[in-house]
Parts: sequence; structure tokens; C-alpha cells
Amino acid sequence: MTLGVALSTPGDGNAVDGVVALAREAVSAGLISAWLGQRFDYDAITLAGIIGREIPELRVGTSAVPIFARHPSLVIGQAQTVQAATHGRFQLGLALGSSLTERAFGVPFSRPVALLREFLTSARALVTTGTADHHGELLTVAPPFPAVVPGAGTDLPILVAAMGPKALAVSGELADGILPFLAGPATLERHIVPVVNAAAEAAGRPPVRIIAFVAAVVTGDVEAGRESARAAMGLYNTIPSYRRVIELEGAREAADLALVGSAAHVRAGVKRYFDAGATEVVLTQTDLLGIGVQRDTWNALGDLR
Repeated sequence: MTLGVALSTPGDGNAVDGVVALAREAVSAGLISAWLGQRFDYDAITLAGIIGREIPELRVGTSAVPIFARHPSLVIGQAQTVQAATHGRFQLGLALGSSLTERAFGVPFSRPVALLREFLTSARALVTTGTADHHGELLTVAPPFPAVVPGAGTDLPILVAAMGPKALAVSGELADGILPFLAGPATLERHIVPVVNAAAEAAGRPPVRIIAFVAAVVTGDVEAGRESARAAMGLYNTIPSYRRVIELEGAREAADLALVGSAAHVRAGVKRYFDAGATEVVLTQTDLLGIGVQRDTWNALGDLR
């Protein structure tokens, strides 16, 4: 069992210094990877690179960078630079995003699965060959000069935060793995893993990595933990892709999927994700009750193997 953690920048002080310090604590707790979500403030790929450069025993990744309003050449250039900086320990997580992207950037949130296919196709060419000659309906990717980053290699892992059937099919065909969030164990086992791996098999590829993101808080105050989860995770109830997997699990809201309680309770919950087909689990929302509870959560779960 492989366990990582999703990090967010602390509220006070220098954001980069703070998240690097948190990453060091994660390593001390026994966690082997750190993941950064792309928000509207820091750049997740850059921050992952800084963490990975500072902490050579830690794998780093993004979870995830929305593909709308971003060009594959620019994203892969960033990613390959970080891959070279971390000596092969970076993992690029991509996301389709949501209508929030349209509101923020003025880019229509249209045909996301078609865009994902073109993005992955051209991104893979850039990574493996150092160039691309893609002229699609939605993207043109044809750099006039070589796009090779010496030291990056040609095996950058490309992962997708996919949960819908069409996105899973494209990811199984073209990506190295998926990053499902709020897809509970039953949903993972019945609706996620079979679909993505069937697509991989049809494309003549091996099963992909299933990196499940799981909200987890080890605390004796379950009521406070649940209340914090409702406040922090409420937005996901309004996004159709998340709403679908929440309902498939038989839950009413996103917070119902959070593992909140004793160390034994949370450890057992995490193990259920592995039993359902996850190849890796990333703990997220661990800071719901503050930095002290976050440390307790990491220390309680870091030795889970």
C-alpha cells in the first residue's frame, strides 16, 4: 500500500516556505508522496518542483492542473523542467476542470472530453519524442523547435482526475493513471476501476494506476470533524462530476465520504480503498481541524503498508 498526502499552503508567512516545511513533516510521518492542487494563487507545477528539489526522498505531483486555458506545449515544458529538477520524481496530474474555469478565464467550458483526448495525445508526443505535429479540432500543437528538456527523460507520468465514463475511457487509452476524489470504495470497485482498465486493455496497455484521494481526519471530536468537512467540501456537491460519484456511493453529500474518527477507524477506511482497487491512496483535507490534528492524522497513518 502506497500512501501520500495532498498539501495546501499554510495561511501565514511565506507560502512556499510553509508548504516545504509541511512536506518535510509528511516525510517524517512516513508518507512517500506530496500532491498540490492547482488553485488561482500559486502555480502547482512550480511548487511541486520546489518541494521535490528541497526534499529528495519525496515524490511530488499535481492534483490537478485544469486543461482549459492551458496549452499542452506550455504545460509539458513546465512539467519536464520539474521532472529534470526532481530527477524523475514528478507526476503530472491533469483535470478537465469545471464551469468555474469559464467564469475565471472566459474560455468556454465546451467539449471537455474531446479536449482531453487532444491534450493527452499531443502531450504524450511532446514527452516521448520531444515534438508534436497535432492539428486537431480544438488544439494545434506543433512547436517549431525541439521541445526536449535534457535530464527529464521520456517517461513523465501523466495522470487524469477522471471519474465520468467517457473521461475514464480516454484516460485508460492515453494516460498512465487516474486521480479520483469522492469516489468511495464501492464506486471505485464497480464504476471506476473496471471502466478505465477495460479501456487500457482495449488499447493494448497494462492496467493504469488508480490513485484515490481520500479525505481523512484522525480525531476524537467526530462531530467537529464532520462539521468542518461540510464547510470545506460543500462546493463539490454542486459540481456534476462529483455529484455523480457521491450519489453512486449512496451518500448525500461530499462530507459523508470523509473518514473522520479514531486512528483505527480511519486506517480501516483507507484499507477499503485498496481492497476496491486503488493502487495508491492520497490523504486530503487532513487540515480540517488545524495543524495539530493534521500532524496526528499523518503520524497515525504514515506507517500503513
